[in-house]
Amino acid sequence: MAETVGGDLDRATSEFAEARPRLFGIAYRVLGSAVDAEDLVQDVWLRWQAADRSAVRHPAAYLATATTRLAINAGRTARARHEVYVGPWLPEPVDTSADPQLGAEREAALEVAVLFLLEKLTPTQRAAYVLREAFDYPYDQIADIIGASEPTARQLVSRARRRLADERRTPVAAPEQRRLLTAFVAAAREGDLAALEELFAADVVSWSDGGGVVRASRIPVAGSVTVARYVRAFAGHFWTGVEVSWATVNGGPAAVLRRDGAVFAVLAVAASADGIDTVFWMMNPDKLAAVGRS
Repeated sequence: MAETVGGDLDRATSEFAEARPRLFGIAYRVLGSAVDAEDLVQDVWLRWQAADRSAVRHPAAYLATATTRLAINAGRTARARHEVYVGPWLPEPVDTSADPQLGAEREAALEVAVLFLLEKLTPTQRAAYVLREAFDYPYDQIADIIGASEPTARQLVSRARRRLADERRTPVAAPEQRRLLTAFVAAAREGDLAALEELFAADVVSWSDGGGVVRASRIPVAGSVTVARYVRAFAGHFWTGVEVSWATVNGGPAAVLRRDGAVFAVLAVAASADGIDTVFWMMNPDKLAAVGRS
């Protein structure tokens, strides 16, 4: 009997370990927080240990369903927290070059700019979009996972796609995005107003997430001239003693900023044919632990 129980637990552990990268990928995309995603996946593991696994025909589907439903519930709580968050809320950056749990899957719904826009969707809509776009689940399975009809699942994904398409220009390819980010960092360090304006789209927006913990703008800064002047205004003290390294964060290029060896900011941009559309300053130290370790 003990051998049977031990073998069953070994099999359950193996099944969970195989599914875990996808479970984390789903949870992270729905929540935008690696810390919360890790906690959620741990909760799923505890539930999986306690479940009647003899009645589960497809462990991977069972685990994905449990993860998604918990993520939807957690997403509702997170939305309430974000409403009282100090300043803009940006997703927690993850170094995907060093994180096989995310890098192993399709990079859809992973970029900082996309996760930022996904915050405007309901948790259920976001989950349906993530399952379809990032993991290519068929609509009938999405419907089962979120507890809806198949037409409703299709409608949720369609509405999410339209919402993102309406609010985002066609992004440039990764090499051009990297070039623009590199040029932006150089111009920002120098406080070169003309160079900054040249890089920006006319309606560029700068978002800074300090979470009330570190000094950062609590409102978005918009317009090419205004953002350029804003960046130049703090260039003198912000960049003093800063070491810049380059990383693949959320599937795209990012600048990791360190002072005295410690990461204090991650900088990313979204860009289109018009130039840099959005600048993301991720500076809340509570969200930089994963990038700091890598």
